[in-house]
Amino acid sequence: MRDLVVTENITVDGVIDATAGWFTVGNDAAVDDSDITAELAAHTADCDAVLFGRRTFEDMRGYWPEQQDDQTGITDDLNQIAKYVVSRTMDDPGWQNSFVLRDLDAVRALKRQPGKDIVSTGSISLVHDLIRAGLVDEYRLFVYPVVLGRGARLFADGFEAPKLRLVETKTFRSGVVLLRYRPA
Repeated sequence: MRDLVVTENITVDGVIDATAGWFTVGNDAAVDDSDITAELAAHTADCDAVLFGRRTFEDMRGYWPEQQDDQTGITDDLNQIAKYVVSRTMDDPGWQNSFVLRDLDAVRALKRQPGKDIVSTGSISLVHDLIRAGLVDEYRLFVYPVVLGRGARLFADGFEAPKLRLVETKTFRSGVVLLRYRPA
């Protein structure tokens, strides 16, 4: 069975809402973040599918396929990888190698297929549903040295989070820390 990995950029106070653009490391062009880029490339090599909620998928679809001078390789990776969007209303995903899943039962079926990791990022409503359904096998949290005080959180007030065990920590030159957890 494949692992479903939730990967999120997150602030010290648990916010994952990226609308403020806070996860460019300190907004400092002088910061060498090549170590984070290398880590993300290793994670990409270990997965063969990404899973999005409808809103995040539409945001990604509206941006990445249009990039012409992307030197990071993200555009090529996203265009090639299998993309799954969980939606009850979308019929045609309109992005190459994209497929619509209607519900969490379809996600369970996807996990049973042979392959590498399935990664979900952003998509907070979907991620909350995946957590509640016990479908998350690993959390990869890139913790940025930022405190926002408000915004969408991975584990919001009143949310019953699973018990977790730490499996890895890694510190990057920028001050970002990767925390990897698996359910205990």
